[in-house]
Amino acid sequence: MGKKEFIPKWIAWEITGRCNLNCIHCRSASSVSSDEGNFTLEKARWLIDEIISFCSPSVVLTGGEPLLRPDVFDIAKYGTEKGLRMCMATNGTLVTTDVCQKIKDSGIKIVSLSLDGSTSEIHDDFRKQPGAFEATVKAAKLFKEQGIEFLVNSSFTKRNIHDVENIYELAKSLGATAWYLFMIVPVGRGKNVLSELIDADQYEEVLRWHYNLEKHEKEMLVRPTCAPHYYRIFSQMAREEGESLERRSLKFSTGGAKGCVAAQFIAFIDCHGEVKPCSYFPLSAGNVFKEGFKEIWYNSKLFNELRDFKSYKGKCGVCEYLHICGGCRARAYAYYGDYLAEEPHCNYVPIRIKRD
Repeated sequence: MGKKEFIPKWIAWEITGRCNLNCIHCRSASSVSSDEGNFTLEKARWLIDEIISFCSPSVVLTGGEPLLRPDVFDIAKYGTEKGLRMCMATNGTLVTTDVCQKIKDSGIKIVSLSLDGSTSEIHDDFRKQPGAFEATVKAAKLFKEQGIEFLVNSSFTKRNIHDVENIYELAKSLGATAWYLFMIVPVGRGKNVLSELIDADQYEEVLRWHYNLEKHEKEMLVRPTCAPHYYRIFSQMAREEGESLERRSLKFSTGGAKGCVAAQFIAFIDCHGEVKPCSYFPLSAGNVFKEGFKEIWYNSKLFNELRDFKSYKGKCGVCEYLHICGGCRARAYAYYGDYLAEEPHCNYVPIRIKRD
C-alpha cells in the first residue's frame, strides 16, 4: 500500500497524565500524582501546527483527566481556529455549568463520557471512586441542557458484562449521540484484571448481541471498540440474512467497514510526545519532539509493520477476514509479546486451517 492510503483521521492526544480517579482498567495507570507531561501551551500549539501541515483529523483531548489542565480550553480553541475538529474525553466528575460554557466557547464539537455501570454500585466499583456514577450522570444531563453533543464509552469485564443492556439503555435515555462498547485491552492497570476479562466465547456472544442491536437502533449510533472481529461477525451474520457489508451501512467506522485501524487511520500521542498506534498500544513508534509526527506516521518501522498484513501470524495471518478485521494488535502484544501474533480473544477458525 502507498503512503496516500494512510492519512490520520483521528488522533487521541494525552495532554496530561494526571487523573482524579483510579479506574481498574486504566491504560496509563493514571492518578492525581502522575506526571503532567511535556506539553506546555506553546508546545501544544506547535504540535497542532505540525499536524495540520499534512492532515486534518479529529483530535481528542484526553488524559488522565484533561479538565485538570487549566489551559485545556486554550489548546482546544487553538485547534478549532486552525480548522481541526476538536473533541474531549472526560470522566465527567469535574463538569459544571461554567465548564460547559468553556467547552462551547473553545469550539469543542463533542465530548465523551465513561459509563461502566447502570447503577452507582457497579460503576463506582469499576471506577474505584464513590460518587463517580452520580457525577457522570450529572455531567450527561448538563451537556444535554447546555446543547453539547456527547457520546458514552462503556468498558466491560466479567464484573459488569451482565449489565451491558442496562448500560446501553441508560446511555440512550441520557441523550447520548453514540454508545461505544469497549472490550478491555490488558495494559496499564488493566494488566491487573486479566482474570476478569471475558473469554472468547462470551466475547463472540456479546458481539452477536451487538449486531442485532445495531440493526434495529435508529436513534443512537452504536459501535464496538477494540473488538475488530465484530466486522467478521457482522459479515457472517449479514450474509446469513442475505445482506452484505455494502448493503448494511457501517457509517460509524473511522476507517470504513474495518476493524483494527491502529497506525492506519488513528494514532495516540502521550503526554511525553511518544506516538503510538492506538491508546492501548504500549510501544512507541517515535517522539514528536525528536522526529516529528509526520515523519513517524509515514516512516516509522512500527507503523509500517502494522500496515503490512502479509506479516501477520497465526490464525490472523491466514484468515479470510483479515482485511476487514485485522485482530487487536495491542491485545496480541499484551498476551504474546508479539504485536503481529493472532488475536487471542477470537474463537473463529479460518477456512484455510479447517481445510489443512
